Amino acid sequence: MATEERDREKVGTIWEHIAELSVRLRVVLYAVVISTTFFMVFPANASFLKNPLAFYDPIVALVLQHVIKQALPPGIQLIAGQFTAPLVIYFVASIILGISVSSPVIAYEAYMYIAPALYPHEKRAVYPFLASFTILFVIGALFGYRVLTPFILWAMIPFFNLTGSLPIINVMDFYNLVFITTLVSAFSFTMPVFFVLLVRFGIIKTSSVTTRRRYVYAALYIVTAAVTPDGGPVADIALFVPMAILLELAIFFGKRIEKSRPAGEMPREKKQVYLKCRFCGELLTTRDVYCPACGKSRV
Repeated sequence: MATEERDREKVGTIWEHIAELSVRLRVVLYAVVISTTFFMVFPANASFLKNPLAFYDPIVALVLQHVIKQALPPGIQLIAGQFTAPLVIYFVASIILGISVSSPVIAYEAYMYIAPALYPHEKRAVYPFLASFTILFVIGALFGYRVLTPFILWAMIPFFNLTGSLPIINVMDFYNLVFITTLVSAFSFTMPVFFVLLVRFGIIKTSSVTTRRRYVYAALYIVTAAVTPDGGPVADIALFVPMAILLELAIFFGKRIEKSRPAGEMPREKKQVYLKCRFCGELLTTRDVYCPACGKSRV
């Protein structure tokens, strides 16, 4: 039993860590490539069976058509702008969809890589973190796609009339606005999860935020204004308000964690590390210079 526990605590060499990382990165790469290829190649309907050699609409085309239907305001026309713009959008949209579908594989491989370095109480904290991160990410993506993106486009329409411009938008600008707004909103909604996690491990305190609320909110508005695509201050406020609500919820849960923590509890205990002899592989449980098994120097 003691031997098994020492084996779990042993520290591998840098090459062992690199080898494991390369294996897990290959798994992630294969998942992303397969998912991306699926969206690029797989037919969106059964018309492909009538004439397999003709051009057909892949799954990504169905997604792009849905984006136009949901996000593009009436009366706005799209133009290519550049000859290669549709091809670039085809590849970029497929890659984004492929990464999104592969996100469970990415999260699993990342967790399995860092799991040996986590304590039992840290591993227990990972599952609520992943669940909260996933839920808030999805909610943020839906908010960015269904609320914020149409709101930004709607807010820009009056300026076409003011400047005497035709309501024609470059197709690259349109899709960049949709993708960037959706991703920024999704990741912005997950920031409170990291705040609660830092409080859970005792890295920061909720008092560091509550005592400086005016500065924190000012910085939060500046950040939301910087990451929000063009849409004016109204669009910035549209993202700032839910972010402020989520921050207050994070502070609330952070305070509950601080109250439930026993007085004087250390967030992280010092972990005993065992090294291996580079000659015979024996675990070195003491600080002796010479290995007790083969007698060779560890220096």
